[in-house]
Amino acid sequence: MTGAELLVQVLLEKEVDTIFGYPGGAVLPVYDALFDCKSIRHILVRHEQAAVHAADGYARATGRVGVSLVTSGPGATNAITGIATAFMDSVPLIILTGQVPTGMIGLDSFQEVDIYGMTMSITKHNYLVMNKADLPRILNEAFHLATTGRPGPVLIDLPKDVMMDNTPLLPESTDARASVSIRGYKAEWKFSAAKLDLMAEKIRNARRPLFLIGGGCMAGATPALLHELAVRFDLPVASTLMGIGAFPSRHPLQLGMVGMHGTVAANRAVQAADVLLCLGVRFSDRVTGKRGVYSPDSFKIQVDIDEAEFDKNIEVDLTLNSPIAPVLQGMLDRLSEGSHPEWQAQIGGWSRRPVQPQPVNREGKLTPQEVIHCIDKATVADAIISTDVGQHQIWTAHHYNFKEPRSFLTSGGLGTMGYGFPAAIGAAVAFPDRQVVCISGDGSFQMNMQEIMTAVDLQLNVKVVILKNGYLGMVRQWQELFLNRRYSSVRISSPDFAALAASFGAQGYRASTMDEAVAVIERALNTEGPAIMEFDVIEETNVYPIVPPGVSNLECIEE
Repeated sequence: MTGAELLVQVLLEKEVDTIFGYPGGAVLPVYDALFDCKSIRHILVRHEQAAVHAADGYARATGRVGVSLVTSGPGATNAITGIATAFMDSVPLIILTGQVPTGMIGLDSFQEVDIYGMTMSITKHNYLVMNKADLPRILNEAFHLATTGRPGPVLIDLPKDVMMDNTPLLPESTDARASVSIRGYKAEWKFSAAKLDLMAEKIRNARRPLFLIGGGCMAGATPALLHELAVRFDLPVASTLMGIGAFPSRHPLQLGMVGMHGTVAANRAVQAADVLLCLGVRFSDRVTGKRGVYSPDSFKIQVDIDEAEFDKNIEVDLTLNSPIAPVLQGMLDRLSEGSHPEWQAQIGGWSRRPVQPQPVNREGKLTPQEVIHCIDKATVADAIISTDVGQHQIWTAHHYNFKEPRSFLTSGGLGTMGYGFPAAIGAAVAFPDRQVVCISGDGSFQMNMQEIMTAVDLQLNVKVVILKNGYLGMVRQWQELFLNRRYSSVRISSPDFAALAASFGAQGYRASTMDEAVAVIERALNTEGPAIMEFDVIEETNVYPIVPPGVSNLECIEE
């Protein structure tokens, strides 16, 4: 058995069924081993960045580990953006990279880069395999690290000669199911019952309690437990961008998204709360605004799987280092029914939906918000929605009605343009029978539009919505609001996306009025295989609310 064959065997033992990748010289032994493996499906993308984004979308949609495979040198460096995206959003990935033979490492060999060193700060851990016998242990550790504690990407660098090595090994050395023991790493959580008692007491006695939920609320039974506790004790819920979907978007207790583009109700409730229950959030700058005045009068309780997040950005009063579900179950065991009529009445006076004024001189053109409302009405309850990054991302967060966890795939921490379409491909591979829609902008989509070919080859059920406004919209909005309309390098031209889709063999549609939009969306969603929809929207439409950088979230511009 060669090292590459051993690698494939261990991947099968880890129940890997899909790899997103792009071949090259350094990983030819691995691709040769995959040739005879009928249980692992390889998805050939058109760019290595897209391979990692697709594995990321697969992982976010399923809750399982995503796996990508790329070659050495430029293949590995092209993957870096995808790795950083997954790291910032705590997505479990295994990234397999090719490397030059061990005897050529450090000699500036053809297609050699130190991807191990380059990715140390954007992976949970990484490995350089120097001995075939180490492969089962390393893979076992890598999957354990990626999925336990705070999830994240783990990179394994595979020198070509190690993959070609066919030296016999003892049978026990090939077993990847042995227990894992990694020095310095223990995914264990301990908190006292007294902390649960104190948390329950604070909730019970609170006059203005509020849940603030983040990406850590997606796992397992957490969404169901969160819903049960919120309803039982009449607890309003505000969400970060990454927490969208963990609690239904249109539930009466849902106040919407917080932060720079948060709703008035969510931001004001955070600032007015007397007990703030923070579940699986990391208090990024886009969430908090000016940190020194963030929720100044609240007793803050933070529950997080990663104790490194405690007091990192915001000082809190009570910490529980734990997955979210056990803590919510502890609250359900300790709390009976409750209500907060005065608090709900106060919140009721604040807007839970962004104010969207009608543009002047509209001339029948579509607004981006109208298109998203149309998508919302046309899709089913369990549709998976991905976005790129920019204005369309925030409009989607506000105006699409998310009903299920793991139904919203977006780059929150890194803010990666070009993420949405490959992530949608990964989700569609995982769930071929579900509706998968990528909502993008004309700038973002051009970053990875080569993946249309991937979607066509596989006839994936991916529909793309492009809000075409001729600008890098969010950058233009900042230049308008904060730089006196000095529009520098933000006007962007685009191809005819419908014609482009047809050239790849996909269905292409275009709409510029409401009637056309409704008809196009219906046709595209009922078309088999990939479809690209281009919507001409008002050019200079802004995202509101917006909180200027460096100020309190109360100081938002509403329109």
